[in-house]
Amino acid sequence: MKNWRLMMMGIGIGALLPALAASVLPLASAQPGGGPPTGTAPQQQSLPVVRVVLFSSGVGYFEHFGTVAGNTTTELRFKTAQINDILKSLVLQDMDGGKVTTITYPSQDPISKTLRSFQVDITDNPSLADLLNQLRGAKVKVSVATTELAGTILGVETKQKPIGDGKFVPTPVLNLLAGATIRSVELPDVRELSLEDPQLQAELTQALVALAAARDQDKKPVGINFLGEGERRVRVGYVVETPIWKTSYRLILDDPKAVGEDGKPKPGGNLQGWAIVENQTDNDWTNVQLSLVSGRPISFVQDLYQPLYLPRPVVQPQLYASLRPQQYEGGWGGGGAGGTDDRAMNAPAPASPMPSAARARREAGAAGGRLGTAAEADEMQALDAAKSIESVASAAQVGELFQYTVGNVSLPRQKSAMIPIITDPLSVERVSIFNLQVLAKHPLNGAILTNTTDKHLLTGPITVFDGGGYAGDAQIDNVPPGQQRLLSYGIDLQVVADAAKNEQTNTIQTGKIVRGVLNVQRKVVHKHTYAFENKSPTNKTIVVEHGRFGGDWTLVDTPEPFEKTDDVYRFKLPVEANKTNEIAITQQIVQSEGFAILNADVGQLQFYSRQGAIPQNVRDALIEAMNRKVALVEVERKINEVDRQLQSITQEQTRIRENVRTINDRNDAYYNRLLKKLDEQESQIEKLQQDRAKLVAEREQKQAELENYLQNLNVG
Repeated sequence: MKNWRLMMMGIGIGALLPALAASVLPLASAQPGGGPPTGTAPQQQSLPVVRVVLFSSGVGYFEHFGTVAGNTTTELRFKTAQINDILKSLVLQDMDGGKVTTITYPSQDPISKTLRSFQVDITDNPSLADLLNQLRGAKVKVSVATTELAGTILGVETKQKPIGDGKFVPTPVLNLLAGATIRSVELPDVRELSLEDPQLQAELTQALVALAAARDQDKKPVGINFLGEGERRVRVGYVVETPIWKTSYRLILDDPKAVGEDGKPKPGGNLQGWAIVENQTDNDWTNVQLSLVSGRPISFVQDLYQPLYLPRPVVQPQLYASLRPQQYEGGWGGGGAGGTDDRAMNAPAPASPMPSAARARREAGAAGGRLGTAAEADEMQALDAAKSIESVASAAQVGELFQYTVGNVSLPRQKSAMIPIITDPLSVERVSIFNLQVLAKHPLNGAILTNTTDKHLLTGPITVFDGGGYAGDAQIDNVPPGQQRLLSYGIDLQVVADAAKNEQTNTIQTGKIVRGVLNVQRKVVHKHTYAFENKSPTNKTIVVEHGRFGGDWTLVDTPEPFEKTDDVYRFKLPVEANKTNEIAITQQIVQSEGFAILNADVGQLQFYSRQGAIPQNVRDALIEAMNRKVALVEVERKINEVDRQLQSITQEQTRIRENVRTINDRNDAYYNRLLKKLDEQESQIEKLQQDRAKLVAEREQKQAELENYLQNLNVG
């Protein structure tokens, strides 16, 4: 192994790193298991990125491709946060018979712990004197002036060196054992010092390598070692976290007066889709094949980089993302779900079409000939946003996923780009969308967009242009080929809505009695009427979104909705120019309710006995039960009356007894009168108690008869 030398300049060991860089690489590249032999400089091969696959779940697959020769090492640099993904997903291939041996990367341990693991500890940036004290016993060669000394380090001591006028300065002195002689050398006089122990040299060099690698805490080199003969092709692939690639759209609506070959209106539109991608890696993308995948493969981060010293696993909590923009819920019967943005609810009315060429020329003439030629006037025509954009992506279904592929993409690191991936015509039906919960007086300008392309449209914002002018913004969710979505992009001020008329009825349909329980079947009907006045000179189609009631509610006496979701029905209502039209939406539910006749009051029984929808035999049974309850109530009333009389007499007796206590003469006439009164009241109490006992017995009898009657009562 070639020796390296320390130049003695009275500085710390950390300042020597640049001078030692050339010696670091050979030692760092020593690999076990068939890598380049220790001490030989490997051929550092560059493997450029040739393929990038970005997923809409926030991860990306990157593939490097290149050639290597012989036993060699290639190095890729990653951010520290990406190392876990690299350890989990790195795949490699030597395509021409070679082998991949080992993959090396810096430890995650603190640098102080790493440095202390070497024979020479340079953790605290030791001075040369401190370093040589650590090397006691090592053999060295020292050059002093024109003299070279060789020996073993005994140590370094500090001596006071006179400098004149009785003054001294502390000076480090290296003590060497050369044979039987001890030589002392002042360190400031040393020009060069060489270590003679190869193992000690390697330890110190590796410590310096670790220290150099720790400078950039956010970048970690990953070394890949290839073993083989001759020139070979190699591939390296891995998955790391990437920004989610996004889509944005421009919908250019056709002239609403356009007609098809059959002479019927056939408005449509042209959709532009742009993919927004970011290269947040540390590699430039030069002519790479870029694939944009719409799927969401499951991906997670597991801590494989951090050394574990405890027998307990580290479990990280799972994080879930949520989607914030409000969108139209998916529907059945019309080809899928649709979406809208909150911004569309308050968006301005569509802009007026830009002037035509003829109109521009007239305006130019009126302005004193400011536009003097037809060519200049043509520049004021509506912008044809679909004319100059062409998709550069090929689209294909890949299993359950959909993929856009763009070839020869060049994007420097830390740059972003917009790439056109869709430029296709598609079916668009202009509508106005009304939802009472969104806006009470006006519907929204909107469209029913049918994906007649063969591409999967990902969720994203749509900027709508109508007649060459900006009309508003919308948002859609994922739209597979063949499905349709609603989108809204502005307020339709030309249509006025009246949705205040609604009514609800609750009627009894029938009833029956089962073991004394009256079961009544009711029909609840809710009717909501929407009226729209179209003040525009063109016919319009209103899409009415009406809330669905849960449970067993069903539509009755209502046109069939063209689409429905879990929350709303969607109906189409044509409204001619300068006319008014309305739609009544009726939902009903049949409900059953039951109550025990025994616990019901007479008023309830009387109410249901008068309902004509309930069969006559059920009403007759209710009347009989009501009569029995009336008789029972009458007995109860009599018992209460007897109790009242008993209470009154008892209170009167209390008064009389108090008066008796005040009379001392037992022969007094008033005294005898009071005694007689008490005797009469006692007789009354005895009779009332007898009457009450009979009434209680009668009540119990009638109660038992009523219960037996109801228990066996099954009518209807």
